[in-house]
Amino acid sequence: MSAVDPIVHLWDFLRQPPGRYLLAWEQQQYDQAVADIFGYHALQLGLPELDALRENRMPLRFCVSDRLRPELNVMSGHTQVAVIARFDELPFASQSLDLVVMPHVLEFADDPHQVLREVDRVLVPEGYIVITGFNPASLWGARQYLARLGAVPFLPREGQFIALPRLKDWLKLLSFEVNRGRFGCYAPPCRSDRWLARCAFMEKAGDRWWPVLGSVYILTAVKRVRGMRLVGLARNWRGERRRVLRPVASGHVLTGTDAACRVPGRADLGRAGRPRRCTAHT
Repeated sequence: MSAVDPIVHLWDFLRQPPGRYLLAWEQQQYDQAVADIFGYHALQLGLPELDALRENRMPLRFCVSDRLRPELNVMSGHTQVAVIARFDELPFASQSLDLVVMPHVLEFADDPHQVLREVDRVLVPEGYIVITGFNPASLWGARQYLARLGAVPFLPREGQFIALPRLKDWLKLLSFEVNRGRFGCYAPPCRSDRWLARCAFMEKAGDRWWPVLGSVYILTAVKRVRGMRLVGLARNWRGERRRVLRPVASGHVLTGTDAACRVPGRADLGRAGRPRRCTAHT
């Protein structure tokens, strides 16, 4: 770690005062987002410092990380990692998960599109996905942009922050339907708890007056699977169900309802010499 780049990894940033401020806000939002999502299997991708599934009631909840982190064993309040795997090659069967939460996964992935495709593969139809990320159009995003001009970066330099409209376009291409979202963390890029406490009033003010300028966003989307309607086959099937008359030979003994549908004679002819209609099978 060099002197001009003090923040390299996300977990280093989360140990500092702005990182703890970020985790507190995201923990509250995840608790509200996943509380009413039901199913059987829930997965958290990355960021074990956050227990994003603690308020969810699914019987199987586990966390997947892309690297082994021994320092988490001595930390309290983190999620126990159950699987070590690549996020773009998840070791789960297709359509086997009901909920996937992704705290700051896409912006630190080498191929975020492939990660989203893998999540789409493992989710069941009508499954949920919850994503959090840094907002480039915010005070933190503007402070991070100054790092290109030589300033010390405030956020991890390795992150490729994704704007919310762009993320919505990616989800729409994969047939996800966004149902709710929210911005948060309106405090300026301060590095001390003292200044963050002084700017606490900006949380309510920003949520009311400039809601889209929050430093972090959370997004919930549902996987939609479109069905098919076989209109042509349905029309032919209805036509085959129509009943028709069945003439019977004169030498055959007629019994039951078949006796009503015999070969028409002169007595059965109506006006204009047309046979009268048999109603035994209608």
